[in-house]
Amino acid sequence: MTNKLNRDSIRNGEVYRMLKQQQHVTNIRPLTDAERATALDAFFADSPTHDMWVFGYGSLIWNPAIHYSEKRTARIWGYHRSFCLQTPLGRGTPERPGLVLALDRGGSCNGIVFKLPEGRERDELSIVWDREMALDSYAAVWVSAMTPDGPVNAVTFVINRTAERYVGRLREDSVAEHLATAEGYLGSSAEYLENTVEHLRAAGIHDRQMFRLQQLVRVRQAHGAND
Repeated sequence: MTNKLNRDSIRNGEVYRMLKQQQHVTNIRPLTDAERATALDAFFADSPTHDMWVFGYGSLIWNPAIHYSEKRTARIWGYHRSFCLQTPLGRGTPERPGLVLALDRGGSCNGIVFKLPEGRERDELSIVWDREMALDSYAAVWVSAMTPDGPVNAVTFVINRTAERYVGRLREDSVAEHLATAEGYLGSSAEYLENTVEHLRAAGIHDRQMFRLQQLVRVRQAHGAND
């Protein structure tokens, strides 16, 4: 399947226009260009003076869409990876919403950090910002990410618990059902899961819950195909 969420589609506003066109269906209002730019300016003003990184825990791991000068495995504390964000458009529909990952409070999370090129930090961060902060789903935060070569300052995106699409901690069978059956503009929720799990494995990151969900979704899809 063609990757519709890429550097060019983010840069030229294609994904944002899609969100606007579907606003009457989803009742989700994307933030305006001015709103996103103002928020980015305020956030960037508090950024570290050097060596800015982005921490990826889901699709950023396998589809960063940014230019970076280095990447490493990393771990952060205070948040865990969770399928707690409902998506009625990107990886699902209003009738059959999908789920995507967010960082929720508590625990820790292993992922990948990407170092933004020196002198181009804001430009590259703006691409991540337009991708992750088009809606009110996430809040951007600075975290200390521990890598094999020591800690780095990284921006990451945690769930906005006041967002209407925050679903909290669903039962495992409910998560698997959503992931196995939902598909939207950007592809299926199952594809999103598969890409994330396979790239976690390739990076040597063990996430028992994610690996179990992969197996449950595959079983659910196999049963569905035989019905």
